[in-house]
Amino acid sequence: MVWSVRSGRILSTAVGFAALLMSSAIQAQTASPALPATHLRIVGGLADVSQYINLEKPFWSERISQLSGGQITAEISAYDRSGIRAQDMLRLLELGVVPFGTIPISGAADTPELAVVDLPLVSPDIASLKRLVNAYRPYLQEYLKTQHDIELLGVYTYPAQVLFCRKPFGKLADLRGRRVRTAGVAQAELVEALGATPVVIPFAEVVSAVQTDVVDCVITGTISGNSNGLSQVTTHIHSMAVSWGVSLFAANGSRWSALQPEVRPFLRRSIAALEEQIWKDADQKTHEGFACNTGQGECLSGKKGSMTLVPQAPEDVMQQRDLIARTVLPAWVGRCGTSCADAWNSTIGPLLAIPAPTTLD
Repeated sequence: MVWSVRSGRILSTAVGFAALLMSSAIQAQTASPALPATHLRIVGGLADVSQYINLEKPFWSERISQLSGGQITAEISAYDRSGIRAQDMLRLLELGVVPFGTIPISGAADTPELAVVDLPLVSPDIASLKRLVNAYRPYLQEYLKTQHDIELLGVYTYPAQVLFCRKPFGKLADLRGRRVRTAGVAQAELVEALGATPVVIPFAEVVSAVQTDVVDCVITGTISGNSNGLSQVTTHIHSMAVSWGVSLFAANGSRWSALQPEVRPFLRRSIAALEEQIWKDADQKTHEGFACNTGQGECLSGKKGSMTLVPQAPEDVMQQRDLIARTVLPAWVGRCGTSCADAWNSTIGPLLAIPAPTTLD
């Protein structure tokens, strides 16, 4: 992602979503009388982020009822407010303890088949991420259904996760020798390949970690990093997305099958509309994060800083492909197996012209 301050104008989420709801409501006027009364229990994403507050929660608590003429109602709670760990969501959905829920990819460390949609450096911008998800989605849907009895209904993403550093740098190679806060195994492997030292620190502690010299750089979201105060303790921010924070919205297979036949297609259409808006919001929040951190451009929901934007250097483009081919993919295949390599090579690999190794050392 090479973000331009001049092109970082933020569109209004409310206007876009209103138009989307109006279109969906017109369709629902004819469909809703045939829908049987249905109540759903939803476990959503992180409670304190804008995706949940502004999109997920109002969609399930209010808008699904409006779109269905009052026939479909739902109650939603965030997984981190429900006593559920991110790494347990897949299993709880599989067991039916959670009938409908959001699975954070970063939390599914024991299921590397899911991690491919958010491997580091593979999607440097949101358009690349969209193409990757679209290519892999049929395989992902079949895998969840056959291996876990889970019905995939949506793929969500948070804003881009990028590098914040407290000292100047001009390219990825300049990170050598620095200590970098990471979120997950794949990010740690990438940081080590760059000659830096990965450090695992909770998000809530990253600002103090920078202030006390525990870390030199932090990988986190453009807007969440701003909200957390990183722009006040770091000086440089890289324009390329390291990863995104993708999550899956899904249903327990038996609970899904038990729904009335008229309800299932209605929910698919409605969730697809929510998914589209979440992606638009992630794109907007990514750009707004850059605007807020640099103090240049429209900053609606953050605090204006004065950070220096580091564009993707030509060396970064070459190193990016090399890191994917030599570090990111082999490490992922090592955790996932040759069947995952075959899935990559038949779906995502052709998009990037980077094949995954099909034999393990």
